[in-house]
Amino acid sequence: MTLSGYVDRILRAQVYDVALETPLQHAPRLSARLGDTVLIKREDLQPVFSFKLRGAYNRMRQLSPEVRARGVIAASAGNHAQGVALAAKRLAMRAVIVMPETTPAIKVSAVRDLGGEVILEGDSYDDAHVLARKLEAEQGLCFIHPYDDPEVIAGQGTVAVEILRQHRGTLDAIFVPVGGGGLIAGVGAYVKHLYPEVLVIGVEAEDSACMAAALRAGKPVKLDHVGLFADGTAVKQVGTESFRVAQQCVDEVITVDTDEICAAIKDIFDDTRSIAEPSGALAIAGLKVWAEREETRGRTLVAIDSGANMNFDRLRHVAERAEIGEHREALFAVTIAERAGSFRDFVQLLGDLVVTEFNYRYRDADAAQLFVGLAIEGGEAEHEAFRERLSRAGVTVLDMSGNEMAKLHVRFMVGGRSPAANERLIRFEFPERPGALMRFLTAISGRWNLSLFHYRNHGAAFGRVLAGLQVPQEDAAALLSFLDDLGYVWVDETANPAYELFLR
Repeated sequence: MTLSGYVDRILRAQVYDVALETPLQHAPRLSARLGDTVLIKREDLQPVFSFKLRGAYNRMRQLSPEVRARGVIAASAGNHAQGVALAAKRLAMRAVIVMPETTPAIKVSAVRDLGGEVILEGDSYDDAHVLARKLEAEQGLCFIHPYDDPEVIAGQGTVAVEILRQHRGTLDAIFVPVGGGGLIAGVGAYVKHLYPEVLVIGVEAEDSACMAAALRAGKPVKLDHVGLFADGTAVKQVGTESFRVAQQCVDEVITVDTDEICAAIKDIFDDTRSIAEPSGALAIAGLKVWAEREETRGRTLVAIDSGANMNFDRLRHVAERAEIGEHREALFAVTIAERAGSFRDFVQLLGDLVVTEFNYRYRDADAAQLFVGLAIEGGEAEHEAFRERLSRAGVTVLDMSGNEMAKLHVRFMVGGRSPAANERLIRFEFPERPGALMRFLTAISGRWNLSLFHYRNHGAAFGRVLAGLQVPQEDAAALLSFLDDLGYVWVDETANPAYELFLR
C-alpha cells in the first residue's frame, strides 16, 4: 500500500466510538530548558491510558458478524490488551488476551476489569504471541495484531491527524515511541504524505532497539533478548508491514537508556503533573537527546506520550535514577589518605555541592575509600569541573555515574569486603514473578560456593542479582558453559573497578 493509500485509510478510520481526541499540551519548563517549543501529545489520557485502543477498535469494528460471533484473541504486554478488551466490550465480543508473566499487575487487572479472559505465558511479548497463535487455530478466534496490520496502523495514524489539526504553525519534528512499529508507521505515513519536511523520529530503549536494527539491516531482524524496563515496547522484531512503511517515512531512530527514560518521566511530571510509563516517556527522552545534539534553538517539537500504565512501586526506581539520567547527580569513587583531618579536607573540596550519598569503610592504614553521590545542578559541565577540581587537589577519583553495577548494587554494599579466593563476580537479570528468586537460587546452587549475593526488587519486571562465585581456574570453561545454559542475561563484572575498590 502506498502512503497515500494509508492516508485514505487513516481518514476513514473508525476510532472515536471509544477513543478521545487528546490534547497537544505545551511543556513550559522543558521548553525553557531546551530553548525550543515542546508539545506533548497526551495519549496517556485515553480511557485505557494508552493510544493502543485506536488501532484495536479500528480493526475490530470492521470484522464480519460471523467473525465477531467467534471472538478475538491478542498477545500483548498490556496496552494493546486493554484496547482489545475495551473494543470487545463495546462490540459485545469475546476477547482472549495472552500476556507475558512479566506484565505489570496494573495492566493485567485492567484487562480483566474490562471483561478480557487473561492467560499469562512466558517472559516477553514474543512468548505470548506463540501461544496466542496456537489458541487462534484451536478455537477459531480472530487474531488482532498489536502493530503488524494495515487497519491497526491506520487507527494509530489518527494520532497524526489530530497533531496536525491542533498545531497550525511550523512543525519541525515529531518524536514517536517504537515497539513493533504500528504507531510510527501510521504517524509517519500521514505526516510525510502531507508535510514531507517534518522530521519523523522514532525512539527506542537501547536494550529493545528492534527498529534501529531493522533499518540498519534493511529488513526486520530478531533480537536475541529485550530489556523489560520499558515493557510496553519490549518487542524482539518489528512487524513486516510496519517496517515497510517506516522505511519510507522515518528519518531517524534514537535509542535511550534507562536513566534517560527515568529523567523523561520526571520531566513529564514536572510539566503536566502526570506520570508516564517508561514506554510512554520514550519520545520525550529521545527529543532531549536530539535537541542537545542538534544545538540549534527555536524549533517546535512534538513528543507522543503513549501511555500511563505504571505500577506504583516502580516509582521508587524511577526517582532513584532520574537525577542521574538528567546529569543532576554524579557518583564518584574517591580515594583519600587515611590520616587525621583527611575527611575534613575532602569535604572542603566539595564546597557548596549537595551530598546525596556518602559511604565509607576503613580499608587499611594508608588509604580510605569513599563512595560519594553529589547533586550537580550545572549538568555535565559542572560534573566535569568537579572531577578536575579533585584531580588538581591530588585526590584519586573514578567517575561511577555510568557504571551500571555501581548504580544498581555497589552503592548499597560499600564496606563488604571478603578474602574469598577465586571469586568471580557475575551480574544477572531474570524475569520477575512469584518464586523467581527461589528458582534462580536453585539453578545456581550446588556447583560453586556463593561468596557474595545481592538482590534488589524495586517493582520492575525483572530482578537483579549480583553474585560472587568461587570458581577455581580449571573450572573457568565449565562456568561459561553453565552461565550460557542457565538462560538468564548475565554480565561478568570481575574486572569492574567498583568491585576492586569496594568489595574485593
